[in-house]
Amino acid sequence: MNAWKQHRPPRYASADPAPHPWHRFVALGDSFTEGVGDPKPQSQGGLRGWADRVAEELSVGQPDFAYANLAVRGLMLQQILDQQIGPALAVKPDLVTLSGGGNDIVFRRSDPDKLAAKIDAGVDQLTRSGATVVLFAGPDWGATPVFSQIRGKVAIFNENLHVVASRHDAVMVDLWCLRDLTRPGMWDPDRLHFSPLGHHTIAIAVLNALAVTHTLRPLQPKTLPPRSWKEARAEDLVWARAYLVPWVLRQIRHATEAELTPKRPRPGPVFGTGRPPGPSPADLPSPQFFLKGA
Repeated sequence: MNAWKQHRPPRYASADPAPHPWHRFVALGDSFTEGVGDPKPQSQGGLRGWADRVAEELSVGQPDFAYANLAVRGLMLQQILDQQIGPALAVKPDLVTLSGGGNDIVFRRSDPDKLAAKIDAGVDQLTRSGATVVLFAGPDWGATPVFSQIRGKVAIFNENLHVVASRHDAVMVDLWCLRDLTRPGMWDPDRLHFSPLGHHTIAIAVLNALAVTHTLRPLQPKTLPPRSWKEARAEDLVWARAYLVPWVLRQIRHATEAELTPKRPRPGPVFGTGRPPGPSPADLPSPQFFLKGA
């Protein structure tokens, strides 16, 4: 196994940081990788996210480093594989992150074994190119209303992903085991996407999994006072009214949305002139999950 793919302790920047072997990084996926929940007008597409944060660190001391982000919110796994792997391979990356399947499980109740077979084929394509591939085991949504009901499927999918990573010598970032992500401050108010703090925490996990020297430090969020059962349920009702119900109604009425495109479709320098934020539709594909009383 390549030494850079072995698990190592965190490595932080020093006066003479050790180099890494990657020069062209391409990120594939949905809203998780696009960076939804981490708005930044100075970033391309108006979003930063964990992938941008990782690219920022990887670019240090690498004047020829280039980064592309092909992720588009709302995509199902097959769409990610069909629409993004080809363009990614065309630019000859040496590092690729791939995250997908969460929308399929959460909103379509898809079979986690069948999803794993699809992602296995995609990873095979990517690794055959010689690129280092990074996969993600999904976070634990056990404490989230409605989504806690698919917790078992997420766990099965995660275990399958570990097998895929082992088979193809890919790097695994296990968000389920990253228990800091269970803190409320790690999540956007919609409870579907990560907050800037969550994206920062995930970026650290990715860099540590790659055994890359970096300057990021774990943040210590302010401890929240314990909530009573009544307070927690009241917050759930507010969340449902503000996020869940409007989204379901939009889907039922077939609300049209502008076609979305990747925020960084071509590899380029990490830092540059930012673009204003683009449209921000909800990353929730199908109301059938809710309408069937799952």
